[in-house]
Amino acid sequence: MAKRPSSDLFNHLLPRDEDMLNLAFLKGMEEASKFLPPDITLSINEGTVVGGGNAVSLNNKKRAALALEPDVGRPSKLMMPEQEERKMFDEMMFQEHEICMKGTQNLTAAVDGEPGKNSRKNGRSRKAVDDSEMVDLHTLLLNCAQALSTDNRQSAIELLKRIRQHSSPKGDAGQRLAHYFANGLEARLAGRGSELYQSLLLSRISVADFLKANQLYMAACCCKKVAYIFADKTICNAVAGKRRLHIVDYGLNQGLQWPGLLRMLAAREGGPPEVRITGIDLPQPGFHGAYHIEETGRRLSNFARMFGVPFKFRGIPAKRETVRPEDLNIDRDEVLVVISLCHFRHLMDESLGFDGPSPRDQVLNNIRKMRPDVFIHGIMNGSYGATSFLTRFREALFHYSAQFDLLDTTAPRDNEGRLLLERDIFGRSCLNVLACEGADRVERPETYKQWQLRNHRAGLRQLPLNPEVVKLVLDKVKDNYHRNFVVDADQRWLLHRWKGRVLYAWSSWIAADAT
Repeated sequence: MAKRPSSDLFNHLLPRDEDMLNLAFLKGMEEASKFLPPDITLSINEGTVVGGGNAVSLNNKKRAALALEPDVGRPSKLMMPEQEERKMFDEMMFQEHEICMKGTQNLTAAVDGEPGKNSRKNGRSRKAVDDSEMVDLHTLLLNCAQALSTDNRQSAIELLKRIRQHSSPKGDAGQRLAHYFANGLEARLAGRGSELYQSLLLSRISVADFLKANQLYMAACCCKKVAYIFADKTICNAVAGKRRLHIVDYGLNQGLQWPGLLRMLAAREGGPPEVRITGIDLPQPGFHGAYHIEETGRRLSNFARMFGVPFKFRGIPAKRETVRPEDLNIDRDEVLVVISLCHFRHLMDESLGFDGPSPRDQVLNNIRKMRPDVFIHGIMNGSYGATSFLTRFREALFHYSAQFDLLDTTAPRDNEGRLLLERDIFGRSCLNVLACEGADRVERPETYKQWQLRNHRAGLRQLPLNPEVVKLVLDKVKDNYHRNFVVDADQRWLLHRWKGRVLYAWSSWIAADAT
């Protein structure tokens, strides 16, 4: 008989409900094991995780967390790149545009040639598929969230059972969405959301998997390409005729956005300017928390040297709100560009009841004090940062429905990069949005109109969109991406839509009192 998970949830169940959840528990473990790296196995009865020959004992609380599928949450730290992985990163940085455009063409051909996409069985019986087509998964998810919000646990359990019967991480867009939302709802029901999410922050994502997911998204969705074009052209215009450039990047990640700019500056008439990048990123768990920043600096330095661009890099492993203008060695003889592409949604807001300005407002106030020549602000547009769980759930359902539909339209369902992206990026974010509360809930997006008000309150002034930049973006999207992608403008924001829903937005700012 399966060992009963340790959770207060199970103290309130009838015997038949315990049997049902024990079966669900074992099925969840079986499904989860399919996504684990080959050198990791889960031992349910002994409560150990074995990886690379090392067994780690877990208490009951940890076992309960592992009972929920470990394929949800935000992307955690990357494994330290070895020689082969460094080579993969270097290749992506040197040939990003070519790889992206080739990937877009390959995806288009693969999707066009994919037979019976909407009727595929994905390994399930015809009856299961026919039944799922009659099930409104969105309504089931909303009803389950409603039951959870009123603490109707028995109803939530029954609804989750139905959702699990008709969802799949390898099905169509609605089935995949339901699968990952069910993970988040189960974690919330069990009271293990924050614990599971924290354990995921300590897990490892291979560099190969990260690059596969990144390449897929670059090829399937134009949002990153639009962001890079918008940022690069804005920076080139700001540094025109100048000899020195300083970029302060809030959210360096792997630095994949910068090779394109360095290439453009290298080809500039009259020669490239001196470029200095200050990369701010969160330190990662472990002994060498700044390793990923140092690796990014190494790659960028090599790239700049190859193209003859004078270059300096400095990494700052710290929380974004703790970095002050005086920490950045700002030189007024340099063109100063501050940039954040969709990273400020992870900053805490005033809903947590801070005595002073929230971290979100602290960062914006610091940017105003820097008095940059331009602040490039990219955001993920969403209303699922609300304090109310039910409101947050509904808005998240709308947002991620568009994201999963986008991928289902532009990428084959068996594409490995897509599976990784949905599991390790979207799935993990869904877990955080649905199952975590308070400071543990780090996914806190706002709409572009909310950010516009916030930026104005911080003493920033919005700049008009450059028609030349807008035309360049429009042409790129029209020529290379699916017709359901639309780029337009509103209130000086460049908007990126999928079937009418705004997913991302970009704008540029200066200090309100700047000349």
